Amino acid sequence: MVTKLSEHFTLDEFTASQTAAREGIPNEPDGQSLENLGYLAKTMEKVRTILGNRPIIISSGYRGPQLNEAIGGSKTSAHMYGLACDFTCPGAGTPTDICRVLEPHMQELHVDQLILEYPPNGWVHLGISREEPRYMALTITNSGTVSGIA
Repeated sequence: MVTKLSEHFTLDEFTASQTAAREGIPNEPDGQSLENLGYLAKTMEKVRTILGNRPIIISSGYRGPQLNEAIGGSKTSAHMYGLACDFTCPGAGTPTDICRVLEPHMQELHVDQLILEYPPNGWVHLGISREEPRYMALTITNSGTVSGIA
């Protein structure tokens, strides 16, 4: 059975993981993380609208602590709480294009971190906050992390 979190996003999209499947790691969100994923899905609906109502491909959403450790994720990753996802939207351009479109909307989206990861062919990381967002816009490359969208 497909569990819809919003009009265009399902729980499966936010919990699917090739690493979890390969390693036999359970990736089921707890109650608070599931509630956060609903909030994240609603935020991603707004992102979809801002991007011209084009389909979004979620490449990484919720990651339980065991999965997060297995992939080498940050020990404080918002992914572990259902408050972040990595995505692309081919119809809206490159990840750089997407970040440039989203950056002016960070307050309205309650963005904690908008990260352009490994341009030009990487992805967008969107971390949200249910409290006080930091409104950080960053770019991560093989050379390191810099402030701002490249």
